Amino acid sequence: MSILPSRRRILTTGAGAALGAGVFGASAASASAAASASAAKSPHAAGPEETRTLDELYQAALAEGGKLVIYAGGDVSTQADGLRTGFKNRFPEIDLKVVVDYSKYHDVRVDNQFATDTLVPDVVQLQTVQDFVRWKEQGRLLAYKPAGFSKVYAPFKDPHGAWVAVQVSAFSFMYGPAAVGSDVPTSPLDLVDAKWKGRIASSYPHDDDAVLYLYALYVQKYGWDWLARLAAQEPQFARGSFSPREAVTNGQKAIGIGGSGAPLASGPVKWVLPDGSTPFMSWGQRAAILKQAKNSTAAKLYLNWRLSTGEQQAATNGWSVRTDVTPPTGLKPVWQYPNGNLDGFPRFMADRAAIERWKQTFALYFGEVKGDPTPGSLGLHPGA
Repeated sequence: MSILPSRRRILTTGAGAALGAGVFGASAASASAAASASAAKSPHAAGPEETRTLDELYQAALAEGGKLVIYAGGDVSTQADGLRTGFKNRFPEIDLKVVVDYSKYHDVRVDNQFATDTLVPDVVQLQTVQDFVRWKEQGRLLAYKPAGFSKVYAPFKDPHGAWVAVQVSAFSFMYGPAAVGSDVPTSPLDLVDAKWKGRIASSYPHDDDAVLYLYALYVQKYGWDWLARLAAQEPQFARGSFSPREAVTNGQKAIGIGGSGAPLASGPVKWVLPDGSTPFMSWGQRAAILKQAKNSTAAKLYLNWRLSTGEQQAATNGWSVRTDVTPPTGLKPVWQYPNGNLDGFPRFMADRAAIERWKQTFALYFGEVKGDPTPGSLGLHPGA
């Protein structure tokens, strides 16, 4: 029995141009004021920032037992190979497990583990930003401020230290330079040109909330007629935000929609960082230590390592969550791109009823989501 309202009930509430308008219309100033008021009232704020070095934390983590389990949002396990390798190279004696799954599965998995007293992860690092607010309210998160916490861009951290963003992510469209030649697309409006019919790949917007937000921004900007014209292009849809890049890289398609990339990177795929008023979407990928974590010291080591200037400077897309790490020439800090809608994503994710209306409406245009989850079916207690 579904706990969600039926599609008919959802759509009769109104799925026109005003769909989700409340999510887009909320002011960042109001959200900031609410966060400040909450900070003033909270009795659970963390103490000062961590003062121990990474080596000191490493030794303390080994004394604790030398294990660490992270539940990380992603599409395939290999996406965490760089993280695994970097951490193991720096802290070789830590027994690290990084379990990759869609964030929308990890969050309910963690909720079920709370309910059954079978918690596995020490750290959760997820795209479902709304869960961190809820878990904080439930007292599930450890208030902790890693070294460098004061240098993290303010909207990228909970003022009490309950969670902190460890990386910047952004979604847009992309293309294969060899495939498009001189017909370089610079706007979503270009994607509905008849010459691209059958040559576009996209991740399902009604399967991934970040892709959903990107598509919602496009509809807000260009209208439902644009979406109908895009559907007429017969895009190839697949699960996982990695899939558009894969299709373009392999030469299967010329254009991909709904995936991440590095704005300054060269190669077989060009990820588009739009100019001016053309929207893209960005957010800070949040991470938190669970209060019931078995390996809280190793978890603290992980957060300190991820926020260290060295790791932040090595970000593949060039963007850091820290205000004191300068992006490479050609980029500004991500919060200086108004069209990146950085503040909008947390508001969007908080309105779950509006999200369901968006999902069901996109299903009408593009059909139902098909295919198995790309990380596999991991069950209730992966990493145990």
